[in-house]
Amino acid sequence: MTTIWTPVIPDGDAPLYERLVAVLRADIASGSLAAGVRLPPQRDLAYRLGVGLGTVTRAYVEAEKAGLVSAHVGRGSFVNAAAEHRTYERTGPINLAQNIAPQAPAGARLPEALARLRKRADLLEHLAYAPPAGHDAQRRAGAAWLARTSSYESVDWRRLICCAGAQQGLSLALGALMRPGETLLTECLAYHGLKTLGLHSGWRVRGLAMDPEGLRPDALEKAIVETGARVLAVLPTLQNPTGRIMSRARRDDIVRIVRQHDLTLVEDDIYGAYAPGSPPPFAMLAPERTFHVSGVSKTLAPGLRAGFLVAPAADMFERVLDAVRVATYAPPAFGGLIATQWIEDGSADAILAETRDEARIRMAMVRDLLGPAIEAPQSETAPHVWLPMSELDAERLAGRALRGGAEVTPPTAPVVEAGFESGVRVCLGAAPDRETLRRGVEIVASALSSEVAERSRAVI
Repeated sequence: MTTIWTPVIPDGDAPLYERLVAVLRADIASGSLAAGVRLPPQRDLAYRLGVGLGTVTRAYVEAEKAGLVSAHVGRGSFVNAAAEHRTYERTGPINLAQNIAPQAPAGARLPEALARLRKRADLLEHLAYAPPAGHDAQRRAGAAWLARTSSYESVDWRRLICCAGAQQGLSLALGALMRPGETLLTECLAYHGLKTLGLHSGWRVRGLAMDPEGLRPDALEKAIVETGARVLAVLPTLQNPTGRIMSRARRDDIVRIVRQHDLTLVEDDIYGAYAPGSPPPFAMLAPERTFHVSGVSKTLAPGLRAGFLVAPAADMFERVLDAVRVATYAPPAFGGLIATQWIEDGSADAILAETRDEARIRMAMVRDLLGPAIEAPQSETAPHVWLPMSELDAERLAGRALRGGAEVTPPTAPVVEAGFESGVRVCLGAAPDRETLRRGVEIVASALSSEVAERSRAVI
């Protein structure tokens, strides 16, 4: 069956044939073009669009290379099935517990990325061990990505180390700085992996008081005096789990304190791409004492395991490379290569733009469903929301939601220091589609209403 497909090609700076391929990809992904449908003859489509035949021919060739269509001499070009590669869906409760970017934007471009990898001149180099810091192409791409998405404009790719995800970046940076028995300072609520790393490494992890901008400077200064700590780990942009963003003034205050007391900063900026326009990272404000950690797991795809660690000085850079040699000998190559391909050809920017758009829609939905129960989000594209409440109420809410069929982040997971703040984190991206997310958040809203009603009866 031949379809009368007359796409609307959007304006843009990309060549016309690339924009035509992008529309074709989107229509296949949405189901507007079903598998097996024959596309219009190239000459017919060129006439209807009012473009040159060469443009349509180039678009059809590129679409075949990307695996979107199959061309048969004498018969035409036919749409391939969009669902040939089934999206992974976790069984059990609806997943509101993990910060995972929606998979559709990356999934739609993966076949094309794999096809392009075949043509890379450096492809076979990636079968050998990478240098300890990673292949130069990947390091340059990582630096370009940080400059574009995290406002880290001064990043030097020669100080960037490729990692197996940002988690390894944190481990490498802190491992180069900390000794067993020492105290690591961080927020009173923090990334669970940081807590686990501290426990595994024999560090004392001290959580510090926060306010609506994140870490409080007075709490930091007091803890430095009390503990003699030398290292601060902090997540200043869309803090996990609260979603708070430090202002430029707050960051300047933190920099003043760490310089005064000669601390080293380990900055986790994994969510920076979800808050464009945020103040510059600590790596720009205090470059002489900041390890900057980021990656693509929260924006492109977690399975790529492509993380970036930027060291502050040559001696620290070499110390981290020694740790890489001991732990893994070399960073993994092919996940980073896919990320590099996407960063170089612009696909990463397109994936991020679509991911942000989806996050914006999901955030609006969640705000409507949960209302004032959530702390006001500081970015309309944030990947998670925070519901502040007592520890007991948080545990009850999580239990009610789980029994109803939705799993939120365990309330104790982010608590580094009890007695300051508590609540429930709800993640927006792991649900495979908006309708599933809606059902999951409605379960949370129902559990929240039940909790409020139960407390009211207890008061009466």
